[in-house]
Amino acid sequence: MTTANSTTAKVTLSDTTSNPAPLGLLGFGMTTILLNLHNAGLFELNSMIMGMGLFMGGSAQVIAGVQEWKKNNTFGATAFTAYGFFWLSLVATWLLPSAGLNANASSAVAMGFYLGLWGLFTAGMFVGTLRINKALQVVFGSLTVLFFLLAAANFTGSHMIHTLAGIEGVLCGLSALYACIAQILNEVYGEEIMPIGKI
Repeated sequence: MTTANSTTAKVTLSDTTSNPAPLGLLGFGMTTILLNLHNAGLFELNSMIMGMGLFMGGSAQVIAGVQEWKKNNTFGATAFTAYGFFWLSLVATWLLPSAGLNANASSAVAMGFYLGLWGLFTAGMFVGTLRINKALQVVFGSLTVLFFLLAAANFTGSHMIHTLAGIEGVLCGLSALYACIAQILNEVYGEEIMPIGKI
């Protein structure tokens, strides 16, 4: 009978891929600003908003979410893919009734429930940001308020609440744009040029 000595080698892999969060925040931030300029009454719902919803708000965030998944970041993967598909589903609610698929347009009450449910999800995600950084707390906190304001506007038919939601939504989008640029510049310069309030 022969025995063989065996050795165990530990292999460590180094992640050299870039941070996908700025792309996701950019897609979310820019699209949120543009839609909420519409909600605030500056211009009508148009193809520019839908195009941004399909590609920057939707596709870019889903790509960022898949990259976060590869980095073992459950929060980032869930957030970016979920909100990416939110934008795609929102554009679908606008386009499906006119696409010849016999789909009825969503009522205000249906949209109220749709937006309210997204508000509940976002409130849960906000709790997660309490362990990440203050910049994301502002993004997710203001997004929670935005969803509930938009839901209330749909349930009540209040133009005032809808306009208020638009103004608040622009601020939410700007906070995401800030977090995007801050992460890029802080990495490029190797120091905190724009604070994000690390915890």
